Amino acid sequence: MQTIIKLAIAAAVLMTSCAGTASKKEQSVATPKNNTVKFNADSAYSYIKRQVEFGPRVPGSESHSRCVTYLTDELKRHGVDTVYVQTGSKKAYTGEVLPIKNIIGSINPEQNHRILIAAHYDTRPWADNEEDESKRDTPIDGANDGASGVGVILELARILAANRPETGVDFLLVDAEDYGESSGLTSNEESWCLGTQYWCENDPYTSQNRPKYGIVLDMVGGRDAKFHREYYSVRNASNIVDKVWGTAARAGYSSFFPNKIGGALIDDHLFISRNGIPCIDIVECNNAKTGSFPATWHTHQDNMNNIDTAPLRAVGQTVLNVILAEKPE
Repeated sequence: MQTIIKLAIAAAVLMTSCAGTASKKEQSVATPKNNTVKFNADSAYSYIKRQVEFGPRVPGSESHSRCVTYLTDELKRHGVDTVYVQTGSKKAYTGEVLPIKNIIGSINPEQNHRILIAAHYDTRPWADNEEDESKRDTPIDGANDGASGVGVILELARILAANRPETGVDFLLVDAEDYGESSGLTSNEESWCLGTQYWCENDPYTSQNRPKYGIVLDMVGGRDAKFHREYYSVRNASNIVDKVWGTAARAGYSSFFPNKIGGALIDDHLFISRNGIPCIDIVECNNAKTGSFPATWHTHQDNMNNIDTAPLRAVGQTVLNVILAEKPE
């Protein structure tokens, strides 16, 4: 899903000027020694499939409601310490008032040193990029754009509940990310990421336990996916980008994480960063065929047939290694 037209808006001149930020600092980032904890991509795939089986998770729909129950129950079943649903409402650009249900789970809630891992679970209410015009007004499966990031988070939750990290970890599954207006691009950025905006307006943290940084996972399961360094991530949290991309390289996943700048996206990470938590986006934003998002983006081809375990494993293991290497200050 990638929010607001996650169109790659970064101009070539911006990409060129920022290319130097992909520094060699990554060589100095710590890696957990003798880490034998492995991310199970098949398990993440099964969580994606289960979400898709509910049908499109459009806010206010029955499929959406059943998915909320499923995701909440899975976090609890995995042993996440605290799990709750933050409820509210936000007005969409269409004039509709959408019910908001953000799902929040925490591991080691007593620890003040925390990391935030986020993804959106809702799906696009229409397929505005669909070639067949007769199908553009129908909602999409959102296997990659929505369910993939959540699938990775559910598997991370299962692993980390059993293999306790030294830091605290908060999982944020946000609602109504993909209800935005696709025309006008950046001038309509506030129409996207409504769940994250609501979460920011009702900030749950104190000055003591505010996360040191955040990582958003979006469209992380597409076939042949590559995860370039997203422009705003580099601009707002270059040290975290270096940490994550360096960790990926040392784990053998540099082919999935090119050391190059990709597009500039209006996504959940942008609003989280504006709220005072440096946040980056792991997202496919420089597809070899399209130059921006995957060809399945906002189409009915965003289904389980186009989900691959290889990028899920690369992203999941990388984020897992980052978390396990984190040390409280």
